[in-house]
This record gives sequence, structure tokens and C-alpha cells, in this order.
Amino acid sequence: MLVSILITAVSVILLSYWFRYTCILLLRSNSAQPAVNAESTPDALRCSLERDFRMLTYVWQHAAGLEEQSLEERILMFDFKVMRLWYRLTRATAPAQANKALAEMSAVVSFLSQKLGQQAGLAPQTTR
Repeated sequence: MLVSILITAVSVILLSYWFRYTCILLLRSNSAQPAVNAESTPDALRCSLERDFRMLTYVWQHAAGLEEQSLEERILMFDFKVMRLWYRLTRATAPAQANKALAEMSAVVSFLSQKLGQQAGLAPQTTR
């Protein structure tokens, strides 16, 4: 009984490590870094990111002519939800961790919007 609990715990830890590593690799492959407004509050930024994420997922589900979401995109969508939960858990006790979660949420939204634009046949725009 103890051995099966230990194996399950190690498997969950390894799965979590793989998930985080995969998300980091996917986001690093994105060449453009998202621009973040330094004057906005973290909660305002979180609300904006969640609104943008909802819009992207809605367009992906309802737009005609777009391909199905790839495994990479689904992993990053799940990562966004995990980082949203992590932000809510750490915003009061660990602001630095909460800010890192917001940065990763921003990178996920940027990555997904670029992928959506590519599928729609739009040329990527550079930000100043």
C-alpha cells in the first residue's frame, strides 16, 4: 500500500515537472514578447488577460475555417488556467510569485493570439 502511494506521488511530481517544462519551452519559442503596461494594477491586468483569453477561446471555438486546436495550444490553455489559480493563491502572500504568474498568463495569451492569427492568414504585427 505504501509503495503504490509513493509511486503515485512520484508520478504526479514528474507529470507536474513535465507540464511546467513543456509550457516554458512553448512560450520561449514565441519570438515576440508581450508588452505590459507598467501603470496598470495587477488585478486590472489579470482582468484584461482573462477577458482576452475568453475572447480567444471563443473565436477558436466558433470561427469557421480554423483548424482544431493542437496539443500545444491545449496545454497552454490549461497552463493559463493553472497560472490564474496560482495568481489567486499567491497575490496576497507572495506578490513576486503572483507577478510571475501574470507574466506567464500574458505570454500564453500572446502565443495563442499569434497562432490564431497565423491560422486565420493574418501577418504578424510588431509592437513598439
